[in-house]
Amino acid sequence: MKNVPRIFIDSELREGAAAPLTQEQLHYLTRVMRTDRFLAFNGGVEYNAEVENRRAKILEKTCHADPSGDWTFCFAPIKRMEDLLAGVVQMGAGRLLPVITERTVAQHINWGRMKKIIIENCEQSGRNSVPELLPPISFASLDKKGLAFGDERKLTINNEQLTVNDKSLTHNRNCSLFTVNCQLFVGPEGGFSDAEFAALEKGGAIGVNLGKTILRSEVAAIALCAKLIGG
Repeated sequence: MKNVPRIFIDSELREGAAAPLTQEQLHYLTRVMRTDRFLAFNGGVEYNAEVENRRAKILEKTCHADPSGDWTFCFAPIKRMEDLLAGVVQMGAGRLLPVITERTVAQHINWGRMKKIIIENCEQSGRNSVPELLPPISFASLDKKGLAFGDERKLTINNEQLTVNDKSLTHNRNCSLFTVNCQLFVGPEGGFSDAEFAALEKGGAIGVNLGKTILRSEVAAIALCAKLIGG
């Protein structure tokens, strides 16, 4: 349904139920969009819904399939976190895992604000579920085996890929990724340190070439997702 607002409802949805709406959601629907009809989603399903007595009356289920993926995006927190999360959520990540690396400088993130950004991008991008935002872990704690990471050391020059081992990536239909453990990883603004590159390689991670230029972390995140997500 074109131009119909989509709202994430943070409660179990079923036909005939009445679900609570926040003041912000009510304002958006009735004052900004000037409608009482909308699409409600959660848990991988979407329903037609309408505002009734300041609550969401859940109507019939729609046929819209959830495009969300079953894979984890790992990232070092950066200053432009909103841009990074917006892109990765729109690409369909199923889980989001912050990883504190040696060069991570943005360690005081407003995660409550980030959760709001995640939900807004799910609403915008047609997802029926919201990815899980996992607690931050250290780089040392990250499972590196089969992990696919953006490797700025691997540039394409004159159409020749330098030291790229992308061919070692094998398609896994269960997670729709060209990687082993369904995890992607981009580093912080300053990139991975030499010690971290060594740890990634020793742990069985796979470095992926992202093109001819050095990318910002938030751009590299989208480029990595676009390169490795199967159709």
